[in-house]
Amino acid sequence: MARQREEVASTTPVRRLVLLRHAKAEPATTSDDALRPLALRGRTQAAGLSAALVALGAVPDVVLVSSALRTRQTWDLAKSGLNGRRIDGPLVVVTDSLYNARVSDVLALVGELDDSARTVLVIGHEPTMAATASYLAGPGSDDAALAQVRAGVPTATYSVLEAPAETPWSAWDRSSAVLTHVGRPQG
Repeated sequence: MARQREEVASTTPVRRLVLLRHAKAEPATTSDDALRPLALRGRTQAAGLSAALVALGAVPDVVLVSSALRTRQTWDLAKSGLNGRRIDGPLVVVTDSLYNARVSDVLALVGELDDSARTVLVIGHEPTMAATASYLAGPGSDDAALAQVRAGVPTATYSVLEAPAETPWSAWDRSSAVLTHVGRPQG
């Protein structure tokens, strides 16, 4: 089944949503959770994300980033390997709406995007990133990937969802996409 999906995906234009849980952060303390920085391991994870996105053909046109420090740092480290992949670079939106977001909040943000964007990267938090992938995953989704997002995902894990290119972002809803891959950067 996965082989057939790959053949279709390679010949049919798609719209792609990549949902990424931020890289490993320092442990929580009594201070503000939104200010937790990445741990050393998280910095290594984040630096490997660009190679993973390039290998997947998922270099983003738009990046939606939670305003939390650890998500912003994840993007800052991940984007370095994407330099030169796009002439103008992606549109990056840092928003408080992704911190403590629900699935409906993520879908509302994605639904407002211009349909000229073909690949969108959302960098947020658990359990919302996995829950959003599970909610969007419809018929034809990879069984192992679906099982993983239903269980939750570890840090620096990305879920890739695809829909036909003619599907506007505003139409992404329950079971409207195909979950094709769940992965983590090497290292």
